[in-house]
Amino acid sequence: MARRVRGAGRAYSGKLKEAVQLLFFKHHRLPGVRGWELRQELGPEWLQVIEVLDNQLKMLDLKVSRVLDDPDIVDEPTRAQLMDARFYVTMRGSVDQKMAKTIGWRIDDIAGLAVAVAYIISKRGKASRLEVEKMLGEKLPGWRAKMNIDRYIEEGYLGEDERGSLYLEWRSRAEIDQKQLVDLVLAFGKRKAE
Repeated sequence: MARRVRGAGRAYSGKLKEAVQLLFFKHHRLPGVRGWELRQELGPEWLQVIEVLDNQLKMLDLKVSRVLDDPDIVDEPTRAQLMDARFYVTMRGSVDQKMAKTIGWRIDDIAGLAVAVAYIISKRGKASRLEVEKMLGEKLPGWRAKMNIDRYIEEGYLGEDERGSLYLEWRSRAEIDQKQLVDLVLAFGKRKAE
């Protein structure tokens, strides 16, 4: 009996190792991995393996995040939706100023992203690129606002449709706590009004 339990433990730790390799390393153009790929590699209990991995990542202030293809799904997703979802490893907490300097982005680039995301959220998920450029252009030079929006699109934070409308892309949905961002913007507005 004990031998069987040890064997199962080794098999499970092997699956955790596979899950880490799938989630941490870039396999395609986009980071992360689809649910169906995890199931293919980890087997039918892939969701439990991901849950165990997420618990182990807590001590490193990391978490396994999932992004569904349809951002409008608010209820618990179905198994089919989870198979199509993309899974990533992201930070559990927030980034302080010291850490922000080491990730390769200028502080005004990060602020511009926060403003762009907050503005798009306020417009119910879509805003004209020209409106966002104009708003960012009030604080940044015009060329820099255009360059930053292009970078946000290239990095997967924003998407642009054929009509020139910007929307939140997979990385914003995975890495940005949208509710907290809106709360911070509203709290700043209240402080400024007082």
